[in-house]
Amino acid sequence: MNSPTRNTQIQLSRQRDGMPDLDDFEVHVVPTPEIADGEFLVRTIYLSLDPYIRKAMRGDHPGHAKLAPGEVIYGRAVCRIVRSRHADYKQGDYLVAETGWQNFAALTPKKVVQRIDPTLGPLSTALGVLGMPGLTAWGSVAHIAQPNVGDTFVVSAAAGPVGGTAGQLAKQAGARVVGIAGGKEKCDLVTRTYGFDACIDYKKSGWQDALAAACPGGIDIYHDNVGASLLNDLVKFFNLYARVVLCGRPADYHSGDFEGLSIGPIIGKRAVVRGMVVYDYEHDLARYQRVAAQLMREGKLRFKEDRVEGVESTPAHFLKLMRGENIGKAIVSVGPEKG
Repeated sequence: MNSPTRNTQIQLSRQRDGMPDLDDFEVHVVPTPEIADGEFLVRTIYLSLDPYIRKAMRGDHPGHAKLAPGEVIYGRAVCRIVRSRHADYKQGDYLVAETGWQNFAALTPKKVVQRIDPTLGPLSTALGVLGMPGLTAWGSVAHIAQPNVGDTFVVSAAAGPVGGTAGQLAKQAGARVVGIAGGKEKCDLVTRTYGFDACIDYKKSGWQDALAAACPGGIDIYHDNVGASLLNDLVKFFNLYARVVLCGRPADYHSGDFEGLSIGPIIGKRAVVRGMVVYDYEHDLARYQRVAAQLMREGKLRFKEDRVEGVESTPAHFLKLMRGENIGKAIVSVGPEKG
């Protein structure tokens, strides 16, 4: 149980390039913050771990300044207001907010991402299928790719919350959906739980032949969650006028460098390549949540979470995510949902 007077934080111990390790983080116990007029104190329930946090730590992500040693690591959380000095935010309200990696945070409305309607689904889904990862998938499928019946839709990192949701939404639109993931366990999740038509294990030899067999009519849409190296491998399977959504490049997040993209083959395929940033679709969050919640109730949109307990477990779980070892949405369960 969280102490109401003591606040456990995960702070940055050093700032550097490259894959982070446990020595980059420090656990500190500090007094729970006091709130001023216009602020409210929240208690973290579920903490979201996302690849963009690596960029945010280095100051390479919109709205995030470069962290200095001693500062709390960035992060969004499902949280509950325990005290308030703001007329519009009441004790007991559930929010998704920018709390950072800690048990308690004193916030203003600027740090609030959304209010949570607990009737839509489990509270934790506000960080996954009903939150930013789900909205990312919705932006890709509903706004950019717009698959048609019979299209072949391929998505990388298919076992993750963005890739898994994107594939399921494309399936609802009538596409043939093929995932790419690393390892049998992830591919089993993609086909058996998410309902993809096929999943290709890129860690197995001959995976490109397996992809060709799974996409006999070629690839019409590719949602890229990985980066240029895989995209370069896939171009040869594209149909003419294929659509490509560039969503993530986690392999580059540790240094900020971009891997080279071979433009010639893309030109030859007359492919349309478009980057997507989830913040462009925040205006559509409520509509997406209504659609997604209904699909969840009907068993047509499923999710998986990879959880650990306690804020002290956050650094190790984050490193697991950055190594690509998580299966499902990475979440830290910090405190009880009620109380």
